[in-house]
Amino acid sequence: MGWIFLVLIAALCLIFFRLCWILSSRKGIRPVTKGSGCSCLIVLGSGGHTTEMLRIAGTLGPKYSPRTYVLAESDKFSKGKLEEAHRVETKDIKWHIRYIPRSREVRQGLFGTVLGTSKALIASIVLVAQERPDLVLCNGPGTCVPVCFAAYLMRFLALKHIRIVYVESICRVQTLSLSARLLYLFTDEMVVQWQSLKQLYPKSTFIGRIS
Repeated sequence: MGWIFLVLIAALCLIFFRLCWILSSRKGIRPVTKGSGCSCLIVLGSGGHTTEMLRIAGTLGPKYSPRTYVLAESDKFSKGKLEEAHRVETKDIKWHIRYIPRSREVRQGLFGTVLGTSKALIASIVLVAQERPDLVLCNGPGTCVPVCFAAYLMRFLALKHIRIVYVESICRVQTLSLSARLLYLFTDEMVVQWQSLKQLYPKSTFIGRIS
C-alpha cells in the first residue's frame, strides 16, 4: 500500500507542476502573418452575447479562418444571426456550425445542472479534439466554459497549444461575469472594456470599448 501512496503523491506533484508551468507561460492572441492562417473556434450564446461576438468576429478578417461556431443545442437565436452576418461578409471566410448540449437551462435543478454540465464537457472535449483550432474566442455565455476547459485539456496533455481569448462584455463594468471568473486563470488573454475591471483584475488586458 505504501508504494501506491507514493505513486499517487508523485502523480499529483507532476500534475501540479505541469499546471503551474502552463499558467506561467500564458500567451496572447497570435498575430496572423502573410501566408498563414488561424483556425478559430468561436462560441456564441443567445441574445446579446451573440450580437457582441459577431461584431468582434467581423473585425478579424479572412485570415482568421476556417471558423467553427459553437452553439448550444437549444439556442434558436444565434444560427439566424450568424447566417445573416456571413451573408454580408467576404466569401473568403470558410465557416461551419457545431452544437453542444447547454450546461444549464433556466430554472434547472442541481442534479440536472450537474448532468448537463457533464454532457457539455464530454461533447466539448470531442469537438475540440476533432476541430483542433488554433484559437478559442468567447465572450461570456455559459456554453463557453466547457469548451475552454476542453481546449485547456489539450494543452495540459501537450496535444496542442490552443490559445484562449475571452472578451468580457461591455455590460460588465464593476465585476467580471461568472464565466470570466471561472476562466480568468486559464485564458491567454482576458480582454476587458472598462478601466475599472483592469484595476480589479491586473492580469486582464484593457483595450477600451470594442465598436
